[in-house]
Amino acid sequence: MLLNCDLGESYGPWRMGMDAHVMPHIDLANIACGFHGGDPLTLAETLALAREHGVSVGAHPAYPDLVGFGRRSMNLSREELIATLRYQVAALDGMAACAGLALDYVKPHGALYNDMMRDAVIRDAVLTALAGFHRPLRLMLLATAAADTHREEAARHGVELLFEAFADRCYDDEGHLLSRREPGAVHGRERMLEQVESLVGDRAVTTASGRRLPLEAETLCVHGDNEEGVRAIREIRERVGERAPTAGA
Repeated sequence: MLLNCDLGESYGPWRMGMDAHVMPHIDLANIACGFHGGDPLTLAETLALAREHGVSVGAHPAYPDLVGFGRRSMNLSREELIATLRYQVAALDGMAACAGLALDYVKPHGALYNDMMRDAVIRDAVLTALAGFHRPLRLMLLATAAADTHREEAARHGVELLFEAFADRCYDDEGHLLSRREPGAVHGRERMLEQVESLVGDRAVTTASGRRLPLEAETLCVHGDNEEGVRAIREIRERVGERAPTAGA
């Protein structure tokens, strides 16, 4: 199973994450495009790190919400959302080409990701944005019990999907992540590692209600915002296995 991580989210003098420490241990780097985090120099530096370590790169676009770090939903029109996505993806696509890399996929960030998973209208706008891009790009989204429906939607647009699961988050019975406001929504170290082993070995998680839920995930999202997160990524890497060659690197 491939490991993916949100990176390149620093902005000006404000630093976010430990990108240089994370990059050697992951397969896919979801790179911020400037609307929730990231600036041109940070993008260039993050792409250089990805190239150095042979990591595939994806765009991590968001609502235009720099102050709120992309964690607030915004009521954009369909046309505005499509243009907003293409603008961000095109920026990273061009920066990646300058670094000798090929952009491989798109993973929306924060509130946009959550809205896409909850709202079919927003999901359709995201798929439309990718379908109209100048070359094919995969869409990363949450592996849930509705995966077959999501595949059918994507197939109508001619977009390939890349399903992900989360190492440190608790799931409900439909495969959605519990709100961080709920008790037990974020796993501690031991429970996180148990979930990783379950996803790798059985392709399933144990939900908050105790149900075993199969999930067809191809990649596992990890977080390297601090030293403890980096240590966790190293442990997850050991359980997942050696890094595999990835496209676009």
